[in-house]
Amino acid sequence: MEELLKKANSIAEILRREDDILIVTHIDADGITSGAIAYRALERAGKEADIRFVKSLDDEAIEDIADENRFVWFTDLGSGQISSIERSGIRCVISDHHNPERITDNQINPHIFGHDGSYELSGSTTTYLVARFLGLNFDLSGIAIVGAVGDLQDSNYGRLVGLNRFVLKEAENSGYIETIRDIRFFGKQTRPVFKMLEYTFDPYLPGISGSERGAIDFLVSLGVRVKDNEQWLRWIDLTAEEKRKITSEIVRMLISRRYPFKLIWRIVGESYLLKEEEPGTEVKDAMEFSTLLNATARYGEEMIGLKVCLGDRDEAFRRAKALLQNHRRNLSDGIKLVDEIGIVELENVQYFHAGNRILDTIIGIVAGMSYSFANRGKPIIAFAENDDGIKVSARATKALVEKGVHLAQALKIAAEKVGGKGGGHSIAAGATIPKGSEDEFLKILDKLIGEQVLK
Repeated sequence: MEELLKKANSIAEILRREDDILIVTHIDADGITSGAIAYRALERAGKEADIRFVKSLDDEAIEDIADENRFVWFTDLGSGQISSIERSGIRCVISDHHNPERITDNQINPHIFGHDGSYELSGSTTTYLVARFLGLNFDLSGIAIVGAVGDLQDSNYGRLVGLNRFVLKEAENSGYIETIRDIRFFGKQTRPVFKMLEYTFDPYLPGISGSERGAIDFLVSLGVRVKDNEQWLRWIDLTAEEKRKITSEIVRMLISRRYPFKLIWRIVGESYLLKEEEPGTEVKDAMEFSTLLNATARYGEEMIGLKVCLGDRDEAFRRAKALLQNHRRNLSDGIKLVDEIGIVELENVQYFHAGNRILDTIIGIVAGMSYSFANRGKPIIAFAENDDGIKVSARATKALVEKGVHLAQALKIAAEKVGGKGGGHSIAAGATIPKGSEDEFLKILDKLIGEQVLK
């Protein structure tokens, strides 16, 4: 940790010497929070700063950035494109958590210091480490936790681990985050309980997931209140006993269906509440906040998400909530489509091809959700069409990673062999490949994943 903090300080020192800085960041929740942290920290340090969001840092994007001839702070991306950035002549610093192409003096990345960026430090928490050396920016720790949760860094253990806990402790001690033990389902603050259960697909709840009637009947059978004074009750409105009944019955249900016990215990874990936000809103719980941000980014309105991160609770917040409603519908439709078309199993991987029926910006989320009914013993590969060809999103489980699976390495090799590009993390990765190359890509990838497990 000490060496990582030294590097964060050295990156901050470089930034102090620059007056005009362009922040370039990714379009997901981790990227938006990273960009917001960088923007606010630079603003407070008296720097001129602008922000640009990119879906991927390909050669065309790098060329456009280079044309602006400004000093650049890459957040939540950049480490995998070191050579391209250097060839472009861009002067920059990088705060990223994806696998780095190589070690350089101008980047801070947990992998360089022996930590896994898939779950020990996100783009936002890495960027926060730099921001804390640019001034009194402890209030930015809360939004950093939102980014880490949005990157699913807490999903493996039901809580944030590794270096993320350093940032979490600062957020708690500074009074910006409250950590509680609770069920780890989405929608505890804002959804009626039956809707929270209806839209829970990880884990998949037989007779409940995807069924409004089934969810209501489940609650009634347990003697849990669904309404009070004609108002639908949310999870936060229930008594401790009602919550216990629901949680216990879900656990019993999953055990009876032989759901892996090590996954069942993760149903209850840590939830992170932003203490300064209004209870019952989409920005109170870090999980819901991050989904709100994804709902802006995935539909090309990243600046709305940025404004919400920077404190806008009026026009931008209203727009973000409208986008969230649309996002929820698309995810629900996406998971139903996968269930309909089916998942094809190969020797070492499984896949589905959504064509143009699922947006390429949410295909990765749908892939991860598909583990609720897919074979957890193989990585899931998802295909979706986009303007650049075919978007590939891959997801694995912690157990697969422990066996040797490293999706980023495998996707990078397989994509390049068919004329595309790929990267990411061991547990989640993505690529873009030419249309029509899917079969060859799968053949190469299936072999690579098999070799990884056999090592």
